[in-house]
Amino acid sequence: MEQGTKGEITSRIVCKRVDYENYDQGLILVNLLDAYAKDPFGGGEGLKEEVKENLPSRLAKVPNAFSFVAFYINQKEKGGDEEIPAGLINCFEGFSTFAGQPLVNIHDIFVLKDFRGKGVCKAMLSAAENESKRRGCCKLTLEVLSKNEVAIKAYNKSGFSSYELDPATGIALFLEKKLKNKA
Repeated sequence: MEQGTKGEITSRIVCKRVDYENYDQGLILVNLLDAYAKDPFGGGEGLKEEVKENLPSRLAKVPNAFSFVAFYINQKEKGGDEEIPAGLINCFEGFSTFAGQPLVNIHDIFVLKDFRGKGVCKAMLSAAENESKRRGCCKLTLEVLSKNEVAIKAYNKSGFSSYELDPATGIALFLEKKLKNKA
């Protein structure tokens, strides 16, 4: 939160759960995810049109998916609040076989450039953690590019660390294999 010169609150961050079936909320999600995709750490290319058109309805069909949009809220001098979408976090519930409990994977987390360093990431991670605790999950996981040092520092500050069972066997790596679908 930022303080005005007289100590009044002039802005704050609020995370709101996305209703994938709400057109306006789906549009905000798609616009933020498209901005992430265009970012160098998101691949540098926007989402395909087909993905933009169908993503919210497809997410609505995934039973354990949830997302939050972080809004940066400015209090206007003449009254009223201005809500500005500032960040997005997309999460999916999975299961830890070693713990025998559910877990949540943070699949995407993104903050628009103008709002970086203002606590948006921390607020979204807190929202995801609270929802994960509510679901009875044993842990949160996420992937991050090794050269995204700013994000790694933010995640470490929020309690995330590299995953390893034993230092002798090394840290876990995230690998992928792309599949060609006929759909």
